[in-house]
Amino acid sequence: MAYNQTEVVLGGIAHIPLIIGMFYVVKALMYRGVDGKLAPFSFSYREAAQRRTSATDTATADVKPKKQSPSAPVVETASKPTPPAVPINLYKPKTPFEGTVQENYSLLKEGATGRVNHITFDLSGSDPHLSYVEGQSIGIIPAGEDANGKPHKLRLYSIASTRHGDNLEGKTVSLCVRQLQYEKEGQTINGVCSTYLCNINPGAKVKITGPVGKEMLLPEDEDANVIMLATGTGIAPMRTYLRRMFEPAERSKNGWKFAGKAWLFMGAPHTANLLYDDDFERYQRDFPDNFHYTKAISREQQNLKGGRMYIQDRVMEHSDEIFKMIENPKTHVYMCGLKGMEPGIDEAMVAAASAKGIDWAELRPQLKKAHRWHVETY
Repeated sequence: MAYNQTEVVLGGIAHIPLIIGMFYVVKALMYRGVDGKLAPFSFSYREAAQRRTSATDTATADVKPKKQSPSAPVVETASKPTPPAVPINLYKPKTPFEGTVQENYSLLKEGATGRVNHITFDLSGSDPHLSYVEGQSIGIIPAGEDANGKPHKLRLYSIASTRHGDNLEGKTVSLCVRQLQYEKEGQTINGVCSTYLCNINPGAKVKITGPVGKEMLLPEDEDANVIMLATGTGIAPMRTYLRRMFEPAERSKNGWKFAGKAWLFMGAPHTANLLYDDDFERYQRDFPDNFHYTKAISREQQNLKGGRMYIQDRVMEHSDEIFKMIENPKTHVYMCGLKGMEPGIDEAMVAAASAKGIDWAELRPQLKKAHRWHVETY
């Protein structure tokens, strides 16, 4: 049968709705989900689309990495603590924190010379919290003005408490302060800040800055060996190390169990001037395999030459043991106290090293570069 052109066109147009309808039927029946399987014939196109959306969300949730909370700990294969963040200059001289004196008492026993106090400050209310770690220092701005009518400048003091504070509540910081006194033109001159601190009463407000310092930080390795050389109030950072290592309440709180060897060499003029001596004796009794305590009491003991016993003389006596420890890459040496102690210690190390055929002038910079030789003198 022949059709004219108009009939052909009209017939084609008439079939368009039928073709469109068949297309949607086939599409609904043959729709594939994200898993590659055909959608069941009972699904409408809308149901299939809804299932596809749901399946896509589920699949995306399965492969998308989960976000961790910023405070979530990083799990490592080794069961060692992650290095703590070291706070620096949370409070500066222009914006100090005003702490409150909690206690202030003498550390000396009867018969001692000079004046040395243990002073604790309450840090409650600091925002940000004035946190610190063992081996750091804080600044103290004494009240009043200098001779020119200007506010006194801050003085730095080594912290004598662990990051948890003496009461383990994490809200205090303690200092070990010796009152500075010297003679000038026949008069006794008292140090401005040290006298201010030794005389301060509980309840008083004190301007505090810091913390500062990374030179005297403890290694994180629980198996490290630590040799400590201290005189006078240079014992402050050593006290923080030893409390962290051996004070039972600290050990249970900090999750860091020291298993290495610690050796403290402490210098003082009299037995009565030994600071925190009772605590150190207790640590030595309780942890004989991990802690050794050697004293150099200059006015009461004699060295091998018949002279006064200084800390460098003790270093010479134990030079073989010291260098055996230093040969271990896990050994760190810490020195803190008056700057005048450095030449004597250095001389002792030169002699001890020479006896073993070692050039101390070459070894010391190597230890320093390896972050194993730590010095803070004043």
